[in-house]
This record gives sequence, structure tokens and C-alpha cells, in this order.
Amino acid sequence: MCYHNSLNKSFQELEAAFDAHFAEPFDYKPIFHGNGFTFLKWPVITAEQPHIIQLFHWGLIPFWCKTMDAAQEMRKNTLNAVSETIFTKPSFKHCLKHQRCLVLSSGFFEWQTLNKKKYPYFISLRSRELFAFAGLYDTFTDKQTGEVIQSFSILTTHANVLMEKIHNSRKRMPVILSKNQERQWLQQDMEEEDVRQILKPYDVDDMQAYTISRLITSRLQDSNTFEVLAPFSYKELTD
Repeated sequence: MCYHNSLNKSFQELEAAFDAHFAEPFDYKPIFHGNGFTFLKWPVITAEQPHIIQLFHWGLIPFWCKTMDAAQEMRKNTLNAVSETIFTKPSFKHCLKHQRCLVLSSGFFEWQTLNKKKYPYFISLRSRELFAFAGLYDTFTDKQTGEVIQSFSILTTHANVLMEKIHNSRKRMPVILSKNQERQWLQQDMEEEDVRQILKPYDVDDMQAYTISRLITSRLQDSNTFEVLAPFSYKELTD
């Protein structure tokens, strides 16, 4: 699955890479390590406004949630959307027609399990510093307060060879879009078969990964720092 993401570039670099401008550029700061379970705001580009970068909360809240308590509980389970089930699952199926989005990234984190120990990796692309995951989004309005929350989920698929080795406990990976697929994913007239063709593992030859330190899971230090991305070797993995 994909619960930890990174976006360590300036808003100017994001605007240039995705041919879009920030709606709120000064509300954005580079994110070295973003933990989805904090439900933080993250830059996305929606099918409705394909030339604007907006900040949505990670953890999709369906519009039909009746209360804020229900919404808060729901988003714990919607950080990711399993691509094989989005066509039938109530949380996501209504978003497929017009509520698709790009979730911007410079790389993501996953853990390998060996001998009951977990080793963190940072994974990125060889060909480009910035890319996008396939996402779905929705807008929830709290009927009691009128508060509006825009939120998203990252789609996942089965792992390619690299991610099978790293994420060896579940063998899943996020749906990474090629540059050509990014604009296709935002088109309003996509048919179901077109969507299914995109929801596949990314080309393993264009991916790279290395181990990082356990700073990423530290309870004493802030993991949202540049140091979290530094390569770190584990003797037991190199023997």
C-alpha cells in the first residue's frame, strides 16, 4: 500500500513540471516525509480543474458521510483505494466518472520485512524527479457546521518485480502514471476499459530504490526533514 509519500520540490518546480499553477502557493511547503495517517494536505490536480494545483486532505471522505464523526472514521480506511475493487466499492465508485486526480510526488516510502524486522526504502523514478499517482477525490460538507473538506485517495495495484521484493508482505504498489497517462487520467470522457488499462504496475526499469534510516519512524525526532531521504546501509542486508 502507499501511506508515506514525499514531495521535496518548490511550488515553482511543481508548476513547471505539471503545467499548472498553485491556487494557494504560499500554503505549500516541500514535504520530505508525509504520513498519510496524519491526514495532511497534499498537492493534487483534479479532472475538474486540470491546470490548478490544489491542496486536498489525504484520506478520502465520501460526500454521503452523514456526520463528521463518520467522516473521521471513514478516512482511516481510504488513504488508498484498491484498484481491483474501485468499480464496485461505495467509497470510490461514484468518483470514477469525473472525480479523478493526480497526486503529486517525488518519491514514496515502503518497508521490506526480513526475519521479523522492517527496513525502510525510498522509491523514485529514474527518468524524472516529479511524477503523479492516480487518485480519486471527493468533497464532504459537514451538515452541522458547514465545513467543506476536499480529500483524496491514492490507487494501488499489484506489485512489479522491484516492489514485490521491497513490499514483500503485501506485494502492492501505488499506481504511478507515465507522463502521457497524466492528462489522460484527467479526461472527463474516459470509459471503464480505458481506466482499467491505466491501473497496472509501473515499468520496473524506470524505478529505483535504496534503504534509508529508521528516522522515518522515530517518535523522538521530526521525520519531515531532508535527512530522512539520505541513503543508509544495513549490514544484515549486504552480507
